[in-house]
Amino acid sequence: MTVYEVTSRLPEISAVRDRAQAMAVLEVIMCDEPSLRYYSFDLAWSESEMLASMDDGSGNDYSVVFSSAGAFARGFDHESPMTPWAEDPLRLWPGLVDAVPEAFHSLLTEPSFCETDGTLRATVCFWRESSDVGWQSGAVDLPDGGIGDVDGASWLFDVLLAGTATAYRDFAEEYYEKAPDLTAIQHVLDHRPLTEAVVALLNPDRRLGDIHGDVARIGYGRDLAVG
Repeated sequence: MTVYEVTSRLPEISAVRDRAQAMAVLEVIMCDEPSLRYYSFDLAWSESEMLASMDDGSGNDYSVVFSSAGAFARGFDHESPMTPWAEDPLRLWPGLVDAVPEAFHSLLTEPSFCETDGTLRATVCFWRESSDVGWQSGAVDLPDGGIGDVDGASWLFDVLLAGTATAYRDFAEEYYEKAPDLTAIQHVLDHRPLTEAVVALLNPDRRLGDIHGDVARIGYGRDLAVG
């Protein structure tokens, strides 16, 4: 599955944002060490933008920025043949960002998304403006005939794309070597109020009081109009 399949299956912006927030809350409960969390969400990444992110600790990551303009996503798979590091000097894969709307141009040079020379850290890129009827990506000539996960889109965004309790539990079993309760995961995915019982079902070592600050920074349970 490449970016074209991912963009065709993603729901509307608000649903993607809600999933990203819920995944970040699940991570806060599952892991008490922020630097080791796989998925994160920052309600106030900037004055006008929210940020959903993934970092696997092995050189692969993604960012999804939500704003009144819509949403912009970029992902980096360091083993993809489309990595900028395949060239010297670094060079983005042809067509990857050529069609990015002006509203998101500043994100193409955002330092936290770029290598030290200013090259966007990306093998996959897609977006959706607020007025769009679907997610968009550039006209990219994918290597290897576009067969398989050549740009990293499928595995980078797999849990966000699926949006199911089973998908998150499968991830947690592999990453944390724990199998959190499916009903409790769904409770969070539905953005229902957190309780001591739900937290305990997800991680018996965590308490509701442990996570209040992180949950507030994520914005879980708030009525968000941006994006």
